[in-house]
Parts: sequence; structure tokens; C-alpha cells
Amino acid sequence: MATDPFSEFLELADARSVLSGGFTAGGEWALRFPAPGKIKFFGVATGHCWLRMDGETVTEHLEQGEAMLLSGRRGFVVGDGFDPTPLRLEDVFPPEGGTIEKVGTSDETFVVGGHVLLDKVHGPLISDILPEVMIVRAASPRASTIQWLLRELVRERLDSQPGYSAAVTQITQLMLVQMLRHYLEEADANSLGLLRVIRDQKLAPALQAMHAAPGKQWHLDDLARIAAMSRTGFAERFKAAAGTGPLTYLTEWRMCLAERALRDKDVKVADLANSLGYNSESAFSNAFKRVRGSAPRLYRVAQQSSAVSTDVPWSADDEHNALVETHS
Repeated sequence: MATDPFSEFLELADARSVLSGGFTAGGEWALRFPAPGKIKFFGVATGHCWLRMDGETVTEHLEQGEAMLLSGRRGFVVGDGFDPTPLRLEDVFPPEGGTIEKVGTSDETFVVGGHVLLDKVHGPLISDILPEVMIVRAASPRASTIQWLLRELVRERLDSQPGYSAAVTQITQLMLVQMLRHYLEEADANSLGLLRVIRDQKLAPALQAMHAAPGKQWHLDDLARIAAMSRTGFAERFKAAAGTGPLTYLTEWRMCLAERALRDKDVKVADLANSLGYNSESAFSNAFKRVRGSAPRLYRVAQQSSAVSTDVPWSADDEHNALVETHS
């Protein structure tokens, strides 16, 4: 099976989509969400709603079967048109979360949603590439798949059949992947940064080769040959797309893999150095210190100390706040 760099980004970022809850609404209604500080997603299962970001006067209308992904950097209001004073999120949902609540006077609209948990170190691989708001419209090529997932998500959530929790986890993860694919396909190429390389049919084979064998002694000529381009043309195109040269990117990716491996106390630094293509432990240590600012062993000690103090990538307070701040 061919290497899939985008899946590796998701894995390294430990991107996990979590269903937070939902609400029914109708009549005159509005619900204010504070800036959650993490990626949020919504799906309109039935009915419709309007979205307005804090600081904006323009609103976005979402119909049944449409979905949106928000970066979480700003607060927002969801409602029927924003005439009523918005209810505060904490006044609608209980602190323990996971519920479906009613807003307004009827239930013609049903919205479900959640948030995305990311690794604190490598989460920016995903969060930093996203726009503040991304909407998957009904006319999108991805719409039919997302609509099916949304229907299944609602059915599993309401029926609570044996294994529904596992099913919901898988469905919400698939929704995240589909929405990110939509972004890769539809977004302005100038806004994508490194991910432009993934969707560039000329560059993608070279990127896949580097990810498949990060420890290989790659040379620019090798990568250009895989891309069926001249050495100069390949280097210029890669840098224009990714913002960095291909060999610099390779070094950065190796360091990301090293950071993940160093969290495991049983991984020997010498073995790690060899797997990433360095001739000696000292050569790897020098490269890691140059790129990351500390020696591998010091990085490992710092990560282990952090793990002891927090126990998990998210603290208990973070998780509690997520239930309150990122419902629906």
C-alpha cells in the first residue's frame, strides 16, 4: 500500500474527533459559543441555521445536510437569524456534556457536533492550516458522503444500540477526514502551505517517497527523478508550494518522527538515529539540537516530566472545559 502523508500528519497530530452533543431548535432562537480554542465541527441533520462569527456582520446560512468546521480561534453565534438575545452555552448544556438539549420553541432544526482533540506538540500540523470557517455545501462532491455519515451519526446517537459508542467514534473520525479532504480540494491553493504538495500531482510522488523511507539518504536528484522533473524545476516548485525546500522538509519531518519516538523511554537514541538516516548518534543529536533547540536526551526528560505532571496530553481541566465550551 502506498504511503499516505496526510494520514501520517493526522496520526502524528493525534487528531481525534469527539462528538460533544447536540440540540434541537425552532422559532426565534440563538446560541452563543465562546472561542473554544480548538477545532469544532457541526452538522445540520434537519432544518437550517445561520452562523455569524464574532466581529463579523456577514452571516452564513446552512441547510439540512451541510456541515462546517471552525478553527476555534473566535467565538460565534448559531441561530435562526440573530434577532433574539443569544443564550449562553453554559446556560443550556450541563457541565458533564454529551446531551441533546432544546433551544427555542420547537424542534424543526437538529444540529449535532463536536470538537477535535490534538496532540499539544504536533497538533499545529492540522490546526494551523485551517481557515476560521469552512463549510461543506450540499453541492460539494463530498456532500453526499458527509450527509450519509451525519445520518448514521444521528441514528447511532439516538438508538444507543450495543457498540454505539465505538460506532460514533469511527463516524465522527470519518467526518473529520471528509471535511479535511474537502478543504484540500476546494481551498485556494495559496492558503494551503505544505498541504499544497499533497494535492500537487507532480510533487506528491516525491513526498510519498520521503515519507515511505525517511531514513534513506535522499538527494535532490533522486526526488526530482521520482517527480519526473528537472532538479531545478522540482526544487523551485516544491519550495513555492511548501514554503521550504524538499531536503529541509525532510529534515523537519525526521525531527517530528524523532519527537514522537523520544516519548517512548524504551527507544534507544542510537537506534532512532540509524532509522532516520544518520550515521551516528552524535550526528543525529547535533541535527536535533540545531532544529529543536535541545539535545534528544534532554527533550526526552522534559517530555517525561511533562507526562508525569499532566498524566495525559490533555489535562482534566482541559477535558472538563471542552465539555462546557465545545458542545454541539
